[in-house]
Amino acid sequence: MDLGELAEVAHAILPDLRCDLNNPLRYNLNLVLPWPNRSARIVPGLPDREFLQMTTESHHDTLLRAAIQDRPTVTAAGEPKRRLTDGVRIRPLPTHFDQRGSVIELFDPRWKFHPDPLVFAYCFTIRPGVVKGWNLHQRHEDRYALIKGELELVLYDSRETSPTFKEVCVIRISETSRVLVTVPINVWHADFNVGTEDVIVANFPTTAYDHNDPDKWRLPIDTPLIPYSFPVGVRGG
Repeated sequence: MDLGELAEVAHAILPDLRCDLNNPLRYNLNLVLPWPNRSARIVPGLPDREFLQMTTESHHDTLLRAAIQDRPTVTAAGEPKRRLTDGVRIRPLPTHFDQRGSVIELFDPRWKFHPDPLVFAYCFTIRPGVVKGWNLHQRHEDRYALIKGELELVLYDSRETSPTFKEVCVIRISETSRVLVTVPINVWHADFNVGTEDVIVANFPTTAYDHNDPDKWRLPIDTPLIPYSFPVGVRGG
């Protein structure tokens, strides 16, 4: 490509730019040309046949220009920066070790973690790579405590009056970071086993299970109504 062709390219990209070879431009300007790794630099004050120079972008720079920088996910103190769904409560559940084994406290009214008393408790399991959800409860909150495995609790807020309306929140729980976490009323949620062994979760819902009128509403895990996608090949429902 000769100088005249480069001038035509510059004029096509910037119609108001004057590309007169007899009038060198008085400022710097980079032009991105429609050829891989090629660009033209307009340099002020040079002879008229040199004011357009071809440059070659390195492979490293090409990749870096196309890359997306990570967003911060934790604070300097190690706390997650995610925004929790409105109404979600989280309390760490430390594991206590000694030479005999370990102890985990799961629920104690003296913590004043939740205003509702302990009225019902059960455990459930999830196979590796399986999702339980999407589910919603209209009359009770869930209160999860993970016993074993690695779990992603995915929440979607469809409450129009909520400050987190239409937001998705992902809470990751494992044996190294156990918590007691609540799922508010009218919040869609799905439990995804992201580990390699069965997940075991203890749940302390705020009301006992009603066998005649179950307080559970379901959507398929691939519903287009919730803006979240699980990995391809994941089973569940």
